[in-house]
This record gives sequence, structure tokens and C-alpha cells, in this order.
Amino acid sequence: MEQHLNIAIDGPSGAGKSTLARMLAETFGFLYMDTGAIYRTLGLFVLRSGIRADSEADVVSLLPHADIRMFHDASGRQRMLLNGEDVTEAIRTPEVSLYASAVSALPAVRAYLLNMQRDFAKKHNVIMDGRDIGTVVIPDADLKVFLTASPEERARRRLHELKAKGIDAELADVLRDISKRDNNDSSRAAAPLKPAKDAVLLDTTGNSLDASFRLLKRIVEERLYERPV
Repeated sequence: MEQHLNIAIDGPSGAGKSTLARMLAETFGFLYMDTGAIYRTLGLFVLRSGIRADSEADVVSLLPHADIRMFHDASGRQRMLLNGEDVTEAIRTPEVSLYASAVSALPAVRAYLLNMQRDFAKKHNVIMDGRDIGTVVIPDADLKVFLTASPEERARRRLHELKAKGIDAELADVLRDISKRDNNDSSRAAAPLKPAKDAVLLDTTGNSLDASFRLLKRIVEERLYERPV
């Protein structure tokens, strides 16, 4: 059986995981998997269903009715389908973020979606980002990175993203939501957000996107290839 390389990138909301992971995937010829988008898609389904996201029994009852699929378009971008609807853009609102955080804390939800993620990693050279990739999803990944930045920096980045999409928001509100999600993700009983013991820690506070990418690219080169790419 062909052996595939896996890179796990974990970190809190707004740390730049998705953007940097996509850039890495393009540079090294890996497929990129945004696991947070899977939970966001389920969060959107729960939100639209009008039930409490922290009610495990109610959320579990919805799972058989949520047909969640992903594919990569011609540009290599991951797109999410919910019951046949492309919800790639719809899952990126602050409200959906909070629902995603709540449903991802439910053990039954994590177990339900775990096989989808692991199966993808077995079949491809993959860069996967999320909250528990290196600790739970693919703990035997060839490289694990824990990417972070200060809450204030992450809030400013997220506000910029929202405004670029035409979503009106205030910095104070975005910072509050990020702080709330940090607390939810790190204190949950099921797969809490934390660095894997053998993860490389990378704090990008104050860095430009290009500077952060150069640091991350060098880590991949040194750990996986032992040579510049």
C-alpha cells in the first residue's frame, strides 16, 4: 500500500490555519482539508433546524438527515455541500462559527465525523487543519504544527475577512466571539484544543501573511524533506 504524508495544523479560531494550510498544500502538492468547514456545515444545519446546539440528543437526532460532503474545485479549493446545496460561503458567518464550536464539543458529533477525516488522510498526501488534528484525528501525522496568535491579532484578522465579504461587524464583538470560542474549544471534554506533545509551536502575532508562510514552509522543509523546496 502506498504510504502518504500527512501534516496536521491545529490552533485557535482566527490563527490563519486555513489560509496558510492552503498555501502550503499548493506549494508542496498536497491536498488541503479544512476540518473546521465540516463542523461549520453541521453547525449551519443545526442553526437552520432551530434547535439548541448544545443539546446532544437533539443534534444527534439530526445527524442522519445531514448529508455532508466535500470536494475540491478546479482551483483546488475545498467546497462544502449540505444536502446537495453548496454552503461554502454560508458557513463563514460569526453566528455559524458559534454553532460550529458548540456542536463540535459533542462527543457523538466528533465520533460521527471522525471517519470521514481519517479516511481522507489515508488516501492522500494531505494537510489538515482544525482543533484536534494532531491529538485525535491523525495523531501519527508526519508533522504537527500548533499555530496561534494573540486574541487581539486574531480578532483584527477576522474583522478584515468579514468586511472583505461585506459582513458588517465591530472589532469588540469579533474579539468577544473569539474569546468565547477559545474558551469553548479549550475547556470542552471531547478533544479540547491543545497542542500535541510533539507539535511545533508557531506564534504569528505581528507577522505578515508572507512572513508566517515563510516560517511554516521552512518547518515543513526541515522536518519532512531536510532540504529547501
